[in-house]
Amino acid sequence: MAKNKSPEPEEKAFIQLNIDEAHYKTLSNKMNDQRKPWAPIIPAHLKSFMPGNVPEIFVNVGDEVKEGDRLLILEAMKMKNVIIAPYDGTIKSINVKLGEMVPKNYVLIEMSSQF
Repeated sequence: MAKNKSPEPEEKAFIQLNIDEAHYKTLSNKMNDQRKPWAPIIPAHLKSFMPGNVPEIFVNVGDEVKEGDRLLILEAMKMKNVIIAPYDGTIKSINVKLGEMVPKNYVLIEMSSQF
């Protein structure tokens, strides 16, 4: 009678962490392995903070805008959210059309960079 061999456990890879000059070896869990990498915020990219549609656009490409000017409306969950200019600048591109549905974190408008 042959014995069933249990499959070899999958070899786990250790990751090394360096915290305050101390080195640690640890195993990474599945949740950590599936995380999106960190990306810096780009102030010139105005993104949708939730999925919705765009019923109105108040600016055109090349328009000079002042801080606080209305750029467009993002309608989501029966609320109309006015997206305003965070600083003085020029509209470089508009990535949405009237009535278009957009997902969360979609770049709606790109402004000239002030930073």
